[in-house]
Order: sequence, then structure tokens, then C-alpha cells
Amino acid sequence: MSTIVKPDYKIRCGHCQQLLRPIWTMQTIRCPCCNHINRIPRTSLGLDGSPPITTGAGNSQCWKIESLYNKLRDKLSGTNTYYSYAPSGGRLLEGAPSGSLRPSDSGPRKRAVLCGVTYRKKKYKLKGTINDVKNMKQLLIVSFGFLEQNIHVLTEEESDERKIPTKKNIQDALQWLVRGIRSGDSLVFYFSGHGLRLPEHSQGDELDGFDETICPVDFTKVGMISDDEINSKIVRPLVKGVTLHALIDSCHSGTVLDLPNVYDCKEGKWMDNKPLSGANKGTQGGLAISLSACADAEIAADTSVLTGKAMSGAMTYSFVHAVAKNPGLSYGELLRSMQEVIDQANKSNCLNSKLLSRVCSAKLLQEPVLSSTEIFDINLRRFEL
Repeated sequence: MSTIVKPDYKIRCGHCQQLLRPIWTMQTIRCPCCNHINRIPRTSLGLDGSPPITTGAGNSQCWKIESLYNKLRDKLSGTNTYYSYAPSGGRLLEGAPSGSLRPSDSGPRKRAVLCGVTYRKKKYKLKGTINDVKNMKQLLIVSFGFLEQNIHVLTEEESDERKIPTKKNIQDALQWLVRGIRSGDSLVFYFSGHGLRLPEHSQGDELDGFDETICPVDFTKVGMISDDEINSKIVRPLVKGVTLHALIDSCHSGTVLDLPNVYDCKEGKWMDNKPLSGANKGTQGGLAISLSACADAEIAADTSVLTGKAMSGAMTYSFVHAVAKNPGLSYGELLRSMQEVIDQANKSNCLNSKLLSRVCSAKLLQEPVLSSTEIFDINLRRFEL
């Protein structure tokens, strides 16, 4: 499904005259240059305030889902303002990058793999993962300077079979992510979908006795991708000067990269997560940092349908919300901001409303988890991609 927006429709910021492309679900738009809040004329919404025309199957359902997300965001934030992710004077970017998995050859590079799995026509299907991928892509391009051709998207709405989030395609994308890396490169791996735990394959490798996994669209036929495999594919190859950020919005995802240090927010210190077997889970001098939706034993929002407790993805929304609202924040500020969104939802009266009951269970128990190959001061180190 794609949204048709007038390609030439823009408004000017009333303060700095920057051209902005309005988002049809919002009444106002915040200018990314001067932070001035501009009201969107009703003509951009249609005379009756209706959304733009959509194409493809499931139009009505997609509109309901997107409308539900917007209403929930308004209740949590208390505003109907959306940050413009359109580049200066540019268009709102849509779609996927080219089918080629060929990294750029000049200068330090920024490269990302964004994977969202809906598990269509399954009882455990997810509704928000494709939207999450689109939001992450916009954030990477506009806030962090990623080039669209260097972002590889895997979702079930892609027409190219190589971009469907099968186990093989995800494995191929992970190999592309680290191919030819050199000092200065910044890599991102984002996954939104189901995650499961399995008894560990290598005895003594996991402190809790379980391997954490992510579930490709075909996991019931060909199996899952384990934390051991993810670590070997995108953590172990990292050379000095290369930084990888993994953002995992799934159940049981706390140590899904098997990184040796996990930050305990309650204790305010890093905890040792090195395997009892002594296996090396580190890099070749590079840095790997993971931000996960919840601890290994916890169930994440919107990825918990398999266990009968369903909710829309809170991790991705809280992450995008925090980074867009506070550019240049520290890792500590990022964790606190994300947790505040979840705490606010838990304390809000809107949890008892029909709106939220359609999206989540009575209470969100998840807490975002930070892990890393290196120990650092989370209150001093700035979050950068």
C-alpha cells in the first residue's frame, strides 16, 4: 500500500519560510529548522478533513491502523504535532532502495538494514512493523544523513523477492551490511517482528541457558536466526573505527546480539554478560551497541501475539519520538526518555479506554535494554548513528 500525496504540495514555515511537506494525519507541523509550529491548512486534508487516497489492497484496514497509531501518539504526547522528516526542500521519501546490495565505495559510509515482519495470514500476525520500518528509514535519512540507496529494506510489501524478510534474505542482508567495512563506517541493523527463546545450542554459552532468536517470515519452515548467528555475522567482523547500532523491537531481545556488557538501569552500572564458556563474542576492534525492546525474559509490545498478550510496538515509537524531539541526546537521556513514554502510558487513564485496549494489554511491562561491546558513561556519550 502506498499513500498518494500531491507531489507539489508544500507549506512555508511562518517563521523562517522553510518549505515543509505536511503530513495528512496531523493538524500542525513543526519546522525542523526553527522549531516553529505551523498549522496545516484544511485544504491539504481535503474539504472534509479526510485522508488522501490510498492504493493497493487493505486500504481501509491500513487507514484504521495508522489512525489508531496517531490517536495513541496524541494521547501519550498531549499534542497533535508531528516532526517533519522531509529533507530541506526535498520530498517525503517512500519505498525501498534499489535491489542491488552494492555498498558505496567512497569515504566513510553509513549503511542500514531495516527489517519488518508482519507474518501475513498467520494467527500471530503483527500490524505495525512495516510502519515502524518506514519511520526508522525517515529518521535515518533526515536526522542522521543516511543515503536512501544505502538503506536495505526487507518487508512483505516489497515486490522484489529479494526484499521479502525470509531467513535467507535476512542472512544475505546482514552479510551485505558488513561487506568491505572500514574505519569511519556507521552501520545500523533494525528488526521489528517476533522473537523467541530456545534452549542454548552450545552448553555454557548463555548465562540464562537460552538462545535468543529473531523470527523471519518463514521461520516455521526453515527456523529462526539465533543470537549466536547474528553475533558471528555482524559483530565479530567489526574492525577498528567501525560502529554498529542494532535496534531490536521484539520479544526476548535483551541480549540478542550476545554482547558482553549489559547496562542495568536500576543499579546504574554495566553488568558482565560474558559467556561462561569463555567464547569470544566481541569485535575485531570495532564497537557494537544494541538497544532492545525488553529483557530476555520479557514480552515486547506488539510482538507478543504468540503468547496471547498483544500490543502495538512501543519501543520503535518511543525511540523515534525521543531522538526526533531531542537531537544530540546522550544514551542515558535516550533510555530515560523511552522509559518515560512507557511509564506515561502505564499511568495514564487512557489505558482503560477502548482505543488503547485495541492496541495493548492492560500494562506495559517492558523496559528498553542497552548492551555493548565496550563499557562507557551513558550520561556523557552522545547517541549518534
